[in-house]
Amino acid sequence: MFHVKQSEKAPSNESFGMDTPLAREIADLSARRRALEGVSVKFSGDTRILTVSNQKGGVGKTTSAVNIASALAGLGAKVLLIDLDPQGNASTALGVPHNADTPSVYDVLIDEFPLAEIVQPSPESPNLFCAPSTIHLAGAEIELVAQVAREHRLRRALEDYLADHPVDFVIIDCPPSLGLLTINAFTAANEVFIPIQCEYYALEGLSQLLGSIQMIQKHLNPGLHLSTILLTMFDGRTRLAQQVAEEVRSHFPSQVLDTVIPRSVRVSEAPSFGQTVIAYDGQSAGAIAYREAAVEIASRQTQSKEK
Repeated sequence: MFHVKQSEKAPSNESFGMDTPLAREIADLSARRRALEGVSVKFSGDTRILTVSNQKGGVGKTTSAVNIASALAGLGAKVLLIDLDPQGNASTALGVPHNADTPSVYDVLIDEFPLAEIVQPSPESPNLFCAPSTIHLAGAEIELVAQVAREHRLRRALEDYLADHPVDFVIIDCPPSLGLLTINAFTAANEVFIPIQCEYYALEGLSQLLGSIQMIQKHLNPGLHLSTILLTMFDGRTRLAQQVAEEVRSHFPSQVLDTVIPRSVRVSEAPSFGQTVIAYDGQSAGAIAYREAAVEIASRQTQSKEK
């Protein structure tokens, strides 16, 4: 039998665990929560229209669209989210019914319904509204081909809506493609908001997306510009995520938000409850990050179009 002599320099029980990575992370999260409690953002009254787009799937596009919309509403902004993705995931996340019989964006684009007739309030906030998508929107790409002014249908409907229902933000969630639905979103918007996953293929296809934006600028919407890039699914433990973030920031220094969205179980769980992570667990790391990103977006003035 033997005894191990305690080192005289061994930490006491009182200090044990106070300087661990987990303790530092908890302290940082608490400080960020307190900082958000004191945030106050004023809105100018001008409507900013952001289209959330990335033709690469699985980058957190819809997740970012709904959580930024909810976070902006929480800051006091009046927000309309237009679900232009046939999957209807944004409508689900905002708790808005979107079965096959629900009046939807399809009726606006194809049958020229007024947008006001399909917009529904979200149960998450009195400031948050949603124009839902239904399965019918899956066929809209083909049907739009034969329509008059097919690229401008959403823009005209939105202009008519905003004339009588002013809002601070319109956020358009696009499908992961560059078809006519996305072109309608680009034509209707002022700003492009691109979520980029912090993974190896993050920049793959981005040049094609930027080329499409330039074509829209030239032929359909001269006022459109890339204003916001949000880094999503960030894992600070990996060198790869840090390298991707550094590369994106080097190419787009003024567009990339300081806030990054971490990988988060709560963010993944929230849609299964028909909620955004802001409503599901507003004090979680993912919710805090989206709230910080919303503050950044709201605080930024609309940038002038890059020449």
